[in-house]
Amino acid sequence: MTTYKNFTVATDADGIALVTWDMPGKSMNVFTEEVMEELNAIVDATVADSAVKGVVITSGKSSFSGGADLSMIKSMFTLYQTEKAANPDTAAQKLFDLVGRMTGLFRKLETCGKPWVSAINGTCMGGALEMSLACHGRVASNAKSVKIALPEVKVGIFPGAGGTQRVARLADAQSALQMMTTGQSLTASRAKAMNLVHQVVEPDQLIPAAKQMIKDGLKPVAPWDEKGFKVPGGGIWTPASAQLWPAAPAILRRETAGNYPGALAILKCVYEGLQVPFDTALKIEQRYFTQVLQTTEAFSMIRSLFISMQELGKGARRPAGQPKTELKKIGVVGAGFMGASIAYVSAAAGLEVTLIDRDIDAASKGKATGEGLAKDSVGKGRLTQDEAAAILARITPSADYADLRDAGLVIEAVFEDRDVKKAVIEAVEEVLPEGAIFASNTSTLPITGLAKSSKRPADFIGIHFFSPVEKMMLTEVILGKETGDKALAVALDYVAAIKKTPIVVNDTRGFFVNRCVLRYMAESYDMLIEGVPPVMIENAAKMAGMPVGPLALNDEVAIDLSLKILKATVADLGPTAIDPHHMQLVARMVEKEGRFGRKNTKGFYDYPPKPAKKTLWPELKTFYPQKKADEVDIELLKQRFLVTIALEAARTVEEGIVTDPREADVGSILGFGFAPYTGGALSYIDGMGAKAFVELAEKLAASYGPHFKPTPLLKDMAAKGETFYGRFDPYRGEKEAA
Repeated sequence: MTTYKNFTVATDADGIALVTWDMPGKSMNVFTEEVMEELNAIVDATVADSAVKGVVITSGKSSFSGGADLSMIKSMFTLYQTEKAANPDTAAQKLFDLVGRMTGLFRKLETCGKPWVSAINGTCMGGALEMSLACHGRVASNAKSVKIALPEVKVGIFPGAGGTQRVARLADAQSALQMMTTGQSLTASRAKAMNLVHQVVEPDQLIPAAKQMIKDGLKPVAPWDEKGFKVPGGGIWTPASAQLWPAAPAILRRETAGNYPGALAILKCVYEGLQVPFDTALKIEQRYFTQVLQTTEAFSMIRSLFISMQELGKGARRPAGQPKTELKKIGVVGAGFMGASIAYVSAAAGLEVTLIDRDIDAASKGKATGEGLAKDSVGKGRLTQDEAAAILARITPSADYADLRDAGLVIEAVFEDRDVKKAVIEAVEEVLPEGAIFASNTSTLPITGLAKSSKRPADFIGIHFFSPVEKMMLTEVILGKETGDKALAVALDYVAAIKKTPIVVNDTRGFFVNRCVLRYMAESYDMLIEGVPPVMIENAAKMAGMPVGPLALNDEVAIDLSLKILKATVADLGPTAIDPHHMQLVARMVEKEGRFGRKNTKGFYDYPPKPAKKTLWPELKTFYPQKKADEVDIELLKQRFLVTIALEAARTVEEGIVTDPREADVGSILGFGFAPYTGGALSYIDGMGAKAFVELAEKLAASYGPHFKPTPLLKDMAAKGETFYGRFDPYRGEKEAA
């Protein structure tokens, strides 16, 4: 019997081969070149063995598979770029052949003549689901951990190994398009309702049920290979389709503003593929996949949202030589909404948390915030009552700093006031054990300045969370001038424990994310003052790829906080540090109109009681003389938003605040939703080229002010034809070591 590195094969007395996918040294099974070669060999071996009547494929891990491995994705781009440089005429053909390998393997499995059943546990995504769809039977566990999805569109591509064709031939076209263009995860029961799995069973019945399908005479033929097969709903040329297909591109454009080639390709694959025989449809999909892989959007999104996010999440910036931190207990000082939410996500990760405030009532109120979050999760089916109770039991409210004496990490989340923070730092350090780390959740105050209140600045660091903490996946880890490697290692280990993505930045006012966000909002102030209608400002931002318009975002942040930041900037840096027109606008909103944002139900928008939706405040149009809509160039508005943010990101690199381009890109997308199709703020510049970006920035500076002037770094990069990922290569150390 052949042995495999990534699979075991065991045939039972009924002639059913159980193929167990269990990659050594990995927490999750993924597709690699080696896995594909072994799976191909298993198909050949089981076909050749007359004793094998059918095959069940399952996972030896708690999850089935997350899909393709980073190395496979990288190899596609590397091959194409290498070939394009050497043989531009044949580069696309070579890429086409490469992307067809997985499609061909799954089609071979599907037509091998013996029945295959996929027994799905845990996560089954991307290529793993495409393989399962090529199996003749699919059984899924009813465990809550089961997530079935084709999420490729979220990283700039689409299901390119038969996914668009098989889903659209199993489910109705509308459900298929919804699933694939959003990348949404399905529960096992929803997947069954869509006809994507045949049975949903108890976890311990997964393998028996899969084997029973074969014993019951499962046909080794896919429905679309049967004579007389009809597509669910009747295909393209039906009255229902006549309603669906004219609307589908318009709905997609409303959701994506035409910024995502991968999403549009899904529509094309399904529409064209359902009109032709299955093997021809696979070729159509393969062509579109090859085309999409050549786009800047696909390259940039995969690099930032797939590769970089995984690398940062696995500790790419963790200092070498520091032992892994096994945190058992942390402290959180400040039981307001932010501190309470930090306590909750920490407890949800299994940590014991002491939540401190000035008195026990305030601390208990913070725990009540956690109770609200837990109740919400139970209501949405994400937690059981017992799981929620266990999380809350790990949060202990207290007014006594002595309760922090056995904490390995303490995070302060008190008011943005230096004196308040100084008092907290001193009180905590009186009891904090030697070697424990103190972290500040400040959003704007420089860490180096706060660390002056500490007796051990080497153990002092910033961990900046974003609100709402339980939803936002990013944390900024901020290094003060004296922060030591141990503090950084502990902070990154903690962020990993609570399953968030960290970016490490050096110290400055506003750090990285807030600096970029403030530029985004400041540009909207300029547009309002110029007389651009508010609705056009918001719509242009969304068309540029931002998830929330700048005025709506300012309402969420709070307009009175914007005013505080402007006043603090004047106090620290002088009146020339801000635009006086911005101060007049924001001061009028807060001090004259009493409009603070969503928190008091009136800001740039009005917030009526639910279920009514927010609407732009009509009086905003009376602040400045309004331009007519046809006098406003939407493309220019879009450029201004993206360029002003990208320029700020470039400045943080030039100032040494951000040292790794991956962190600027991931931070800009996860922190405030910077146009994900660009791959992030620096990838936006790299994507068009530094020369083109500098020319665009200079053009905008001539019309809209000096804040658009390109920096010396960008001019130098433009002259040398450099990119951020070339000049600040995050893999340089690895390459030199190799």
